Amino acid sequence: MKFSGTILVVLAAILWGISGGLADILLHKGWDPLVISFYRGAVGFVCIFIWFLLRIRKTGSPSARLFIWAVLAGAGVAGNFTFYFLSIEASSVAIAATLMYTAPIFVFLISFFLKQERSTFFKWACIAIVLVGIFLLTGAYDTGGSSVTLAGAAAGLGAGLSYALFIFGFKYASAVGRPETSLTIAFFVFCVILLMFVDQQEAVSVLTSSDIGWFMLLGLVGAGISFVLYVIGIKLTTPVTASMVAMAEPVTASLFGVVLLGDSLAIIQALGIVIILVSITAFSVRQSA
Repeated sequence: MKFSGTILVVLAAILWGISGGLADILLHKGWDPLVISFYRGAVGFVCIFIWFLLRIRKTGSPSARLFIWAVLAGAGVAGNFTFYFLSIEASSVAIAATLMYTAPIFVFLISFFLKQERSTFFKWACIAIVLVGIFLLTGAYDTGGSSVTLAGAAAGLGAGLSYALFIFGFKYASAVGRPETSLTIAFFVFCVILLMFVDQQEAVSVLTSSDIGWFMLLGLVGAGISFVLYVIGIKLTTPVTASMVAMAEPVTASLFGVVLLGDSLAIIQALGIVIILVSITAFSVRQSA
């Protein structure tokens, strides 16, 4: 199917957006962001590891190349989550989200230097227009009088670079091995890294809390299912296309907030959603032509 890779990445981005809404529920319940991120990856790791065990006869031993790319992918996911929350702490959610979604720029520049993509006006225009849409959707233009700190900006860009790292990591890991193997290695690395930063006492308290169901659902949707779809999808498309269509994530998160959490959506934010959807659709159709 011509658009199968793009469709799978879009579905993964939709699930990531839903997981953002689930994380917002847990944040409002008072849970630490890093604890939420840790359980998202840990539950996802358990689900993926079960999948790996069920197919262990077909997987074989991972090659050195697969192991290296999967480790980089796991580090990218951990870095993305960690830098994103650090950017929120040092600036604001709007600024952090806008800076994190500069990832397509990094992906395109790396792909250009690796001679995997040609630099064209259309591609740069699509990236720029999507960033404008995210700028409007997140409300980054309204800083409320607070300045963007150097630490906040650096962490936000770090989240974007980490996003680009896990895109390339999963792309090359999926090219040399099976998805269940690369995902198992990546999320094991993710859990090890996050375990060094998370409040371990609070993390343990999750297991006996009444919110354990929300954490399980977050891990299943935000990692267990979504990353399986993503790894299979990215094998069938390019890193630049994957990074662009994954920008459906903030759209889904916003709509989740409106429909289920009672959030309001201003006209300018709705315009941002339209701009993002039209741009990534045009880009996907053009790339698949």
